[in-house]
Amino acid sequence: MNASLEAVPNSARAQLTPVPSSAPDNGVREGILEVPGEVSLYHGGKLSGMRIAWRMVGPANAPVVCALGGISANRRVFVTEDPKQGWWSEVVGPERSLDANRFRVLSFDYLGGSAETTGPAGESTRASGEVTGANLAPFPSISSYDQAELLVRLLNNLGLKSLRAIVGGSYGGMVALAFGERYPERVGHLIVIGAADRTHPMATAWRSVQRRIVRFAAECGRGKDGLQLARALAMSTYRSSEEFAARFDGAPASNGERFEFPVERYLFARGSDFADRYKPEAVLCLSESIDLHRVDAARIFVPTTIVAIREDQLVPLADMRGLAARLPVAKLHEISSIYGHDAFLKESDQLRGIFVAALGSAA
Repeated sequence: MNASLEAVPNSARAQLTPVPSSAPDNGVREGILEVPGEVSLYHGGKLSGMRIAWRMVGPANAPVVCALGGISANRRVFVTEDPKQGWWSEVVGPERSLDANRFRVLSFDYLGGSAETTGPAGESTRASGEVTGANLAPFPSISSYDQAELLVRLLNNLGLKSLRAIVGGSYGGMVALAFGERYPERVGHLIVIGAADRTHPMATAWRSVQRRIVRFAAECGRGKDGLQLARALAMSTYRSSEEFAARFDGAPASNGERFEFPVERYLFARGSDFADRYKPEAVLCLSESIDLHRVDAARIFVPTTIVAIREDQLVPLADMRGLAARLPVAKLHEISSIYGHDAFLKESDQLRGIFVAALGSAA
């Protein structure tokens, strides 16, 4: 983006969503920031009337940490009353590895996604959830730099001079690196898990096939089915072969017409759940954004903690080591996990010590 970064005027300040009177005072603030005028994007597109949906939870006077995840993540990082609603509840929350009793946790819905921040309108989607014909709703290409500027606009609007840290896993780690390069004075530390300064061509190969599946299905009027297939394929890249061997080595079962394998049932169940909750156009947009990601690590002077997962198929260990070598101030941690790329969602115990070392005291 090349739009100016001055503080948003009062007329465009975010509207805060009050906590219901029946709920405890748990420090939840959330709202929608309306951005006036036209915003220019990194890859040349433009958006007018942009909206940014955000949420912040934690003690009022605590340092602020921004937590960001993969392209299916949203601003609800954790929900104390119902952990299932938070996408990172195993790692972030009160007395978790990232302790929400010590820090305020800020997050936002990604630009171009399926949640409440501006994204593909989905005019091509029928009420049944199927995509009509060949015309997927158009939306400009989005960069990790664009997501970083959304965060700057939020900080300006919320009156926050800087963040204690950005903790990002997967795509969120890419956004953290983009933010660190562009706005080093606005963040004290980056914690980047399973994300490098550029995408490996093999990972782009897998995602390119996924995107082609979604587009082909949309042309056939079956966009939701295509999204289910693409997500099933994606799930096979998120985890390790060791986990699949341990979980899905059982015998196939006949369904009356053919044999169905245990891993097959798992993949397509996950794909179906995903397709019920996300727009095909939004998934195409953010999947492409991952593969467009490229930052100059040598220009990121913010102290950075890198967490590499040895079993990660999408972000190879060599790429993470290369990132650490190119960063001016970096510490590399290598962990092992059967969860592969998804270790950032699951390995709470391994991440706890890394977070404490990087973030220090909240005082």
